[in-house]
Parts: sequence; C-alpha cells; structure tokens
Amino acid sequence: MSLFKKPSELTAKPGIVAMIYGTPGSGKSTLACSAPGAVMLDYDGGVNRINGAHQVPTLQVHTWEETAEALKEIKESPEIKTVLIDTVGKQLAFMEDYIKRNVTYSKGGNAVETNRDGSLSMKGFGRRKQMFVDFIKEITVLGKNVIFIAHDKEDKDGDFRYFRPDVGGSSGTDLMRELDLVGYMQIIGNERTITFTPTGAYYAKDTCGMPGIIKLPVLINDKGENIGDNNFFCKVIDSYRNRIKSNLENNRKLDDLKTEINRNLEEVTDADSANRFIEWCKGVEHVYNSAAIAKVGISTKAKELGLIFDLSSKSYKNPEKKEMNDDKAD
Repeated sequence: MSLFKKPSELTAKPGIVAMIYGTPGSGKSTLACSAPGAVMLDYDGGVNRINGAHQVPTLQVHTWEETAEALKEIKESPEIKTVLIDTVGKQLAFMEDYIKRNVTYSKGGNAVETNRDGSLSMKGFGRRKQMFVDFIKEITVLGKNVIFIAHDKEDKDGDFRYFRPDVGGSSGTDLMRELDLVGYMQIIGNERTITFTPTGAYYAKDTCGMPGIIKLPVLINDKGENIGDNNFFCKVIDSYRNRIKSNLENNRKLDDLKTEINRNLEEVTDADSANRFIEWCKGVEHVYNSAAIAKVGISTKAKELGLIFDLSSKSYKNPEKKEMNDDKAD
C-alpha cells in the first residue's frame, strides 16, 4: 500500500494557526479572545487592557518554565480549543531570558550561547530559534487553534511605508511558514477593521476566502456599555473549516468524475458514441478541471478512431470510406 494519499483521501488539519497584528489600541487581544474555547498565555500584560466582559482564562507568564507547565494542562483539557499567544515578540524575550539563565559552557569554561556583554551569541539565537520551532510543533500537534498576537512594525523603501508583524529575525520566518491566516488590524476613522488580503502596504494571508477590509462589530458603546457579542474569530474559524471541508468534498467528486469519464470514453467507438459522450459532458456538474479532462480525453479518443470534427455542427463524423474503382483496378 502506498504511503501517498490521493487528494480525495486527504484529511483536514484539526486546528488553524493564525496571527493578528496591527496598530496599538486596535483591539488585537480582544479580537483574539473571540475564538472558541480560548485560553491566553499572556507574556505582555495584555489581559489587563481587555474589557472584563471579553477576558478569557489567562496565565500571566513570569518565566518560560511556566509555559511548559501550561502546555501539559492544555494537552489534558479537551475544553480548551484555542491558545492565544500575547505577544509573540515578548514570548521570544522570555525564551531569551531562559537561555541566559541556563547557558551552557565549553570545556574551556566559556559561555556558548552568550557573548561577554551578556547578549545572545549566534549559537544562542540558534537555540532560541529551535525552542520556538519546538513550541509551535508541540502546540499545533494537539489539534488546537493557535492565535499569535503581534505589534506592527513600520519599514520604509524609499518614500514607501509598509507594515509587517514585529517578530524578531529568523524566528519570524519560521512562524510565517506555519500560519494559515494573518490579519492586519487598523483603525480607519473611528472604526476597528481587519483584513486578511495582502497588499504592498502590509503583510496578510487568506486561506478561507475572506472579504477585503472587514469592519469589526462594536462591542462597547460610548457609554461604556457592552452591546455586542465577541464571536468574530468563531466565525472566521468556521469559515476556514467549511472551506477545507468543501475542498475535500470536491477532491472526492473529481476522483469519481475521472473514473466516470474514463468509463464512458471506453464506450466511444464511432462518431455517434463520441457525440453522445459530448452531450453527457454537458449535463455533468463539473468540478475543478474535470471539463478540461473530458475534452482532452474525447479529443485523444477521436484521433485514435480517425473521427473528423465538423465545426459547423460542432459534432464528430465518421471518416469517409474510400471506394475502390473496379474499372481502374482492371
């Protein structure tokens, strides 16, 4: 049995890995808390800036060692469906602190992961990178949703300004590879917005067909009253899962259609049966490139049979039979 699965046999990833980043005060942490069954690993004191009505169970992290303990509890808690990391930049700082407190030494007694001034050496950054990669793997294999929260970082290319997540160095590259969704939050006028559509002005990523700039619902009015349900990311995750489910269903439909196309092509032996195949194709509910597959199939079969396609009638005709002239033969 082959280790490789056909597209129709693939299974959906149980959770999504997302990032929300943007301008200060745009409500990144509050929006992240709208995910289903969420708990927060708060490395940045962000939970204190969230309205009490929208807060979720939170670990206010003081040392990196607490993260390992939290992961054990997350593994054993099926009611936890989403883990929020607030913020990923501060999380990396906690990793750096752990490395400095647990530095290894060479045989000569020199620190391996730190320089003389106490900053991380190249090997220290390499160790932090591995810790970060291991953390991502450990939490994603649990089948939970993971939402990283990050501040935005402005860069310039000449006079052009653009924004990227503020995630340090190569660790940011490693994280970006894992992300299914990246949303950029900003305040336009007096409205909070998010977009998953990438542009030259900011980085974003969309894998579930989200619209362009989305106005976020108002949760608290001018009087400080809670007037809205904080459930935006529940809808985003549902949309993502429905998109993946639809793709898998279409994969199975395509597999079935390919089988049916090939079976019907085997029955094509002349112009009449070729034309019946064409009519059959017109009534089929095609998916992906099934129509193109059928078109190539009948074209190839027609050439093998020597059929002639008549452009005026848009149908196949049998080749004309050559009649032997008996008088000339004599």
